[in-house]
Amino acid sequence: MHVACSSSPREVWSYIDFNHPTTFQTLAMDPAKKQMIMDDLDDFRNSKDYYRRIGKAWKRGYLLYGPPGTGKSTMIAAMANYLNYDIYDIELTTLSTNSDLRKLFIEITGKSIIVIEDIDCSLDLTGNRARKGRRRGPQADDAHDYADPNSLTLSGLLNFIDGLWSAHSGERIIVFTTNYVGELDPALIRRGRMDMHMEMSYLKFEAFKTLAMNYLQMEAHPLFDTIKELLDEVEIAPADVAECLMVSRRTDRDAQACLDRLIGELKMKKEETKDINNKKVKTNKHRKKAKTKANAKRKAEAEKEKVEKAASEDDNKKTNDNTEKKATDVEEEKKVIQED
Repeated sequence: MHVACSSSPREVWSYIDFNHPTTFQTLAMDPAKKQMIMDDLDDFRNSKDYYRRIGKAWKRGYLLYGPPGTGKSTMIAAMANYLNYDIYDIELTTLSTNSDLRKLFIEITGKSIIVIEDIDCSLDLTGNRARKGRRRGPQADDAHDYADPNSLTLSGLLNFIDGLWSAHSGERIIVFTTNYVGELDPALIRRGRMDMHMEMSYLKFEAFKTLAMNYLQMEAHPLFDTIKELLDEVEIAPADVAECLMVSRRTDRDAQACLDRLIGELKMKKEETKDINNKKVKTNKHRKKAKTKANAKRKAEAEKEKVEKAASEDDNKKTNDNTEKKATDVEEEKKVIQED
């Protein structure tokens, strides 16, 4: 297997041997999610005739999203090892135009994983296409927004994913990674382009046991119960836990020290989380108090306005009554004078 990197528009691909040791067996993540991806990959690589029968290009898109350090890049390595596919790593910031992207795409072979990491940092893909150019009409397809042909655009990337060129070679997987999925343009990650959306989340105990086996060669330890309890309360990335478990020698003493270090890290994060939550509670109480005070002020002003309005109406009524009384008195005086 090989990894191909796009380093500049002048060079199409630079190839190196792929020797990443990660497999699904050593990947620290929720076992159910892990099995779901493995089953999906098996279905994909065994479905050439199915894709041809339904008239779709033999490709599949995966969106891996989650906080930093949760194993998105490691997941890609595990996928490549599992399928025995080459990896083509595209760095969009090194490309100038859609033509540069097309040149790279033409050279990609089948049985490959095309990777664009941190795609939210690569282009303006945050859902602001309407402000970048005028669409050709209200029914224009989301892959054909107005675009400058001399630049690399979202339109060009969308055509790369599922336009006419997407059927080139076949048996390809496209993987996007991002830390901020909410900032991506919905057109980029809709089903049919990114078929499977997989959240790479913070570490839970089942995934921790995989790390413990990888780094410490142990399936159980008296401290595991404490770690499980803390992991239920604390959000921590697998990369941070792995750092705590790294040792130079694999001995019981080293393992104990590593687990103690991890527990210390988890307790510190628990206190940090507690402080953050307390600040949030105080902020929410302050906002609630301010809102209550503002509502009370508005209510008092409304009551005052109501009283003043009632008083004004009463004054107006008295004035009208006096005016009518005076008019009646005048009329009566006129009658008396006429009778005399």
